[in-house]
Amino acid sequence: MKTSAIQDDIELLPTEAQQEVVDFVAFLRQKHGIVPGKRKGTSPLGKHPFVGMWKGRRDMADSCAWVRKLGERKQEVA
Repeated sequence: MKTSAIQDDIELLPTEAQQEVVDFVAFLRQKHGIVPGKRKGTSPLGKHPFVGMWKGRRDMADSCAWVRKLGERKQEVA
């Protein structure tokens, strides 16, 4: 079943019934030892290969300044 279909069904319920769904999901998470916010099979962001790929770039030493310059250049083109 698609998540969006479930969400649509829940939104059709009265407010009290929606709260019952929330409570039941919390009960199931506790029963199965699932930590909220952590999905099964996910890994910490720092372990992904793209993290740190621009680490040694001197032009990005100050990332805020780099983004600001990028925005300025985009404004000049527009």
